[in-house]
Parts: sequence; C-alpha cells; structure tokens
Amino acid sequence: MNLSKVLPYRKQTVKSFFSFEFTALNIFMFWLTIGLVTAMFWGIGAYLVEGHHAYGVTRQHAWGLLIAMYVFFVVSSTGLCIMSSLGHVFNIKAFQIIGKRAIIGAIITILTGFAVIAFEIGHPVRMVIYNVLTPGLTSAIWWMGTLYGLYLFFIILEFFFLNNENHKYSKIFGLAGLVVGLAAHSNLGAVFGFLVARPIANGVFFPLYFILSAMVTGSYLLFLIYGWRYKMNFPPEVQKFMVTLAQVLGLLLAILIFFEIWRALTAIYGDMPERGDIARHMISSKNFLIGEVLLGMLIPFVIIVLSRGRAIKLMVYASITGMVGIFWMRYDLVHDTQLAPMLPLKIREYMAAPGLVEYTPTSVEWMIAIGAIGLAFMMYYAADKFFDLDHRIH
Repeated sequence: MNLSKVLPYRKQTVKSFFSFEFTALNIFMFWLTIGLVTAMFWGIGAYLVEGHHAYGVTRQHAWGLLIAMYVFFVVSSTGLCIMSSLGHVFNIKAFQIIGKRAIIGAIITILTGFAVIAFEIGHPVRMVIYNVLTPGLTSAIWWMGTLYGLYLFFIILEFFFLNNENHKYSKIFGLAGLVVGLAAHSNLGAVFGFLVARPIANGVFFPLYFILSAMVTGSYLLFLIYGWRYKMNFPPEVQKFMVTLAQVLGLLLAILIFFEIWRALTAIYGDMPERGDIARHMISSKNFLIGEVLLGMLIPFVIIVLSRGRAIKLMVYASITGMVGIFWMRYDLVHDTQLAPMLPLKIREYMAAPGLVEYTPTSVEWMIAIGAIGLAFMMYYAADKFFDLDHRIH
C-alpha cells in the first residue's frame, strides 16, 4: 500500500529532515529544543530511579508542577481546536487559513500533555486498562481521560481529511472534535470545581473559565505559530487574519479580566474560612500580579486596545509574555487550590493553628515540565517537514 496516497506527506531523507536556513534564530531554536528534550529525558530517568520521591509533592500537597503543566498543554490543545473550528467548521473566512496548522498544533500539545501526565500518575498502562474494565462513571477524572481520548481520535481524523483536502469529512470530524473537546475541557474544570473540601475551587467558575482561557491560549499560540512561519513578513491574507485574531483576542481578554475580578470579589466577600483568606493570599502574590495579570492579560490587552488590533508584529512578541502568564495561571490554579491544610484548625489547646501548605517543585519536576516544551517543538518541526500545513482557502 502506498502510504503517500492515503496520507499525503513529503518524503524526507536524513539530510533533508535536518536541513534548515542557518539564521541566528533557527540555530538558537535548534539548540534550545535539543537542550529542553535532553532535560526532559534526564528528569524522566531520575523519576524512574527514584519514583515520586523525586518530586516535591506530599500527602498534603498531592498535585504539583506536572499536573499544572498537563493542564497547560491540554488547555493549549483545546484552544487551538476551538479557534480552528471558526474557519472550517463555522466557515468564518478569515480563520479558514489556519486549518491544518492549528489542528496539528492541537494534536501535538495534547500528546505532550499526555506525555507529562504519564510520569505523574504512576501507572499509565494500568490506568488505560482499568479505565475500560472498571469505569468510574461518577468520577470527573474518569470522564476527563475518556473524553480527551475521544477528542484526540476525532482531531487526528480531522487532520487526516484536511490533509487530503476532503472538507466534507474534515468538517464532520472537526465538529465532533469541537463538541467532545469542549465537553472534555469543561469537565477538566469540573475536576477542580467539584472539590467540595476545597472552598476556593468549589463551584461553577472553573468549567466556564477553562473554556474562555483555552480560547485566549489558542489565540496566543496562533500568533506565535504564524509569526514563526512567516518570520514577521506576513502575506496580505495572513495579515488580515491576524488583525481579526487580535480583535477577537482583545474581546476574550476583556471577558477574562471581568471573570477574574468577579472571581476575586466573590471569594473575598463574606470572608468564608479557607476561601476569603486564600483568595487574599492569591491576589497579593507575585505569581498572580506579575505572571497572570501583567504578563498574561494586561500587556497583550493594552497593545490590542491602543493599536486597535493592528500591531500584529508587536502582538507576536506580546504572545510570548501571554504564554508565560498562562503558565502561571495553570501553576497558581493547582498550587493555590491546595494552600489550606486538610487538618483540624486545632486539636489541642496548646497546639498552634497550622499555616498554609508549602510546595516547591524539585529540579526533576522542572526538567520534565519545561523539557516537554522542547518535545512539542520537536514534534511541530517534524510535522512541518512531513506535511504541507499551509491550508488553502476554499
């Protein structure tokens, strides 16, 4: 069977695969990717030798950096899928240009997220087996794993038909991927929202917030993907798309800022134990003020407002700060949820009330988490080599 007829791809030799234009930026990205992937494998090796003792997590703070990084990648995947659907599912002309690049990005980021979580859950193979044999239908985490598996299956088929220029079936599977992806992602938010024992997380906020922040993340990634693809020299149709994308992103950021303000106000109002005090701690931290607010929201938002979305080159750079801010959103989400100790406030008269639960990621966790970005870079480079990702507008 001729594979190239089933799934059109560019044949590569070892020489052609590793050939690229020798610019300073390309050489920097090459060595950065090698360094990140090497770091990831070093971290994995340390984990395989030491087990969970290599991580900084404890019984009191059971979710750590790798959970945050998993959320970071799957949010990125869902965001790219949603933004891609605006084009070839809902036929918004300006977004039709992003089809294949956005979907291959969605596939790569969710695969990277799976790679990260595989070294956190302990027995990923056993998880897959018992996910089928003993499904926990009342478990949000069971639904998360099942729905994300279906989501990956649908977006792979979507890319397959897009790559074959079969827009009838790509639209069908694109819609299926969108619906299941939205369900999976809001369910991921519910994993936190269902935590009755964690008042700071419990409620309806996170299932909605996850969808909104996914669209913001997908928009940032599209700026970076197309800024890299065209080296800031954008053709007219791409430039038109990026102006439209900036304007959409501005609206999304305005709504996200609105969400965050009311989230803080409703958490602080009434000063409920383990909610008001944790909320005040969160919004006064550097991670929140510098990471989430300044880098993740304000810098891109101000650029969009002042330029009316037309400063697209500046937005590419602002999307780097935006993605850094998104990372801190995911880290704070996981860490701040577990700040309150799961202990009685006082069990003896002379016993001091417990303080907040401290957590510091170890070097092994950082190596796996940040190294996974290199894995995503490597897979995207390979996809760009093997497939024609410049989608034609129909």
